[in-house]
Amino acid sequence: MQTGRMLGIAVAAVLSLSACGSDRAPKLMFLKTATGPDEFAILPTKPLEMPTDLASLPAPTPGGGNITDPTPERDAVAALGGNPNTFNVTGNVPDNGIVAYASRNGTDPGIRQTLAAEDLAYRKANDGRLLQRLFQNTIYYRAYAPMALDQEAELEFWRKAGAKTPSAPPSAAAQQSVQ
Repeated sequence: MQTGRMLGIAVAAVLSLSACGSDRAPKLMFLKTATGPDEFAILPTKPLEMPTDLASLPAPTPGGGNITDPTPERDAVAALGGNPNTFNVTGNVPDNGIVAYASRNGTDPGIRQTLAAEDLAYRKANDGRLLQRLFQNTIYYRAYAPMALDQEAELEFWRKAGAKTPSAPPSAAAQQSVQ
């Protein structure tokens, strides 16, 4: 009986001490991974269109591009107000106009390292409780909840400021006036 009690106390002490401190990176999200295709790697093709002049079509090239191939980088440049025709496929800078506008107030060359260190400190401070870590409960959403954007409040703010929000759902007042 005495040996069993001592063994229980020793196991509890080891578990308690192992939970106290660690240099490991905190893991806030525990995903069950399965082998199979990456659903994010699948891009829909552009719709087929009949060209106005069939003679203007480029000659087919084996392994080359197609006019219906997806171009997410070019589409993103166009959506951000840049010129997709100046998109440089070989480089990482999609459009000098967008980069110039984004860096108009200056840039910090060490921003990635600074943000990584700050995020690591935040994750260590919000690493969850012992049993949550032990049973691998996902606490990511609870840990980052204070940083979440209130979508409805933000939409209302911009509507009151007079900004056009064409892709957002109509306001509650507009929905009531239609009914």
